[in-house]
Amino acid sequence: MKIVVKLGGFAFPLKINEELIKSFALKFRELHESGHKLTIVAGGGEAARVYINAARKLGASESFCDQLGILVSRLNAKLIIASLNELAAPKIPESLDEFQSLLPLNKIIVMGGLQPGHSTNAVAALIAELIKADLLINVTDVDGVYTKDPRKNPDAKLLEEVTINQLQEILSLNEVKAGTYKLLDFLAIKIIERSKIPTWIINGKNPSNLIKVIKGEKIGTKILT
Repeated sequence: MKIVVKLGGFAFPLKINEELIKSFALKFRELHESGHKLTIVAGGGEAARVYINAARKLGASESFCDQLGILVSRLNAKLIIASLNELAAPKIPESLDEFQSLLPLNKIIVMGGLQPGHSTNAVAALIAELIKADLLINVTDVDGVYTKDPRKNPDAKLLEEVTINQLQEILSLNEVKAGTYKLLDFLAIKIIERSKIPTWIINGKNPSNLIKVIKGEKIGTKILT
């Protein structure tokens, strides 16, 4: 299958967790050796937010802050490449054209952000659309989509499936500033909707969940398109 994995910022805390990255690399290797074609999109994580907040206090525009987030996400992508060694494409694509130029290598392509205004979630959706991916998997630090924020509302319920309209309602209170994208932003949702990309949101604190969802086990939240 053609699979796009968005690896969320939780995997890239300020104090880098090498063991977690190695664990994901083992799963990526397993999938690649099973014949799946993988693209990994790294999020910016905590370091991106630190730089963005500092730049904002210094008077930077949101576009400038987005550029900082993109640079940090590419650094995170470099860590994934380091963990994959020869299995990874040697270059981080900085445009869709560069991404397409790497496809014939039959390597795992790892990338970060592309341009201001596009979250890494939107980038993952664009890549999935471009290659007509069989699966788009958003790997986060929560079990899936809840009826409300589970960190603030103990009565929040996990949804096994969610429609595009439900998802938009749930996420409608989120900010759209640089560094504040949660789960999915509206651009990512629109891309998923227009191309009917099979999409799951799963908890990646246990990297084995990635293998489980690809094997068809019921885990996380499926977005109905």
